[in-house]
Amino acid sequence: MQVDNVKRLLMLIPCGALLAGCDKPSEPVAFTPEMAGFSSEFDFDPLRGPVKAFTQTLVDDKGEVAKRVSASMSEEGCFDVLELHDVANDSGVALILDANFYLDAQTHEKKVRTQGKCQLAELPAAGLSWETNDRGFITMAKGPDVQIKYQYDNEGYPLGKISQAKDKRLTDEIKPSADPHKKMDYTAVSLLNDKPMTRAIQSCDYDSHDNPVSCKLQLTDESASPAVQTQYTIKYTTEYY
Repeated sequence: MQVDNVKRLLMLIPCGALLAGCDKPSEPVAFTPEMAGFSSEFDFDPLRGPVKAFTQTLVDDKGEVAKRVSASMSEEGCFDVLELHDVANDSGVALILDANFYLDAQTHEKKVRTQGKCQLAELPAAGLSWETNDRGFITMAKGPDVQIKYQYDNEGYPLGKISQAKDKRLTDEIKPSADPHKKMDYTAVSLLNDKPMTRAIQSCDYDSHDNPVSCKLQLTDESASPAVQTQYTIKYTTEYY
């Protein structure tokens, strides 16, 4: 986290010298079930607090945009609009919330059914349905040929998932920083039938809401021989209520 010169000076002053005393840093705002669920399913970094709109742009080491995610959200924390663009593969989709469904913004086809306020419930085309716990967090997804289990920490931060499809098991494990204000500093591994596939290391700068402003991401393809490393930068814009 960037600290300005005034804050640096204050950090050097003993607590007893400050008239107001020294208060413990406030605890970060927990992640909502909707933010945790959507970030896990649509592969973007979850954000804290009263987010109104955001963009996350993945830039490769050549300076070219590889992926972009953008969204606008209601004050209740629902994703009103979610746009996903895989630039590298020239694919994407824009979803808009309409009653109990997310519709394709272009065709208005019903893509995702919701539950609760606006949590994921069913992907009709794939026959996939999500189950939630009593807090509204997605804990499992089931389809004709797949079953997925999800894990979170006590702040609702996604710790990964295990996807089982017939004789293949894909395990995604995320280990965030021990600093609760820096959850996006993490290491992550993906294993296919317990065989390492990819490893990710991310470190970020943060805003006052403990959300990332920019991150450095190193991906290692451990399935290749020798392993191949790729460096990315993630740029964020976040607007709050």
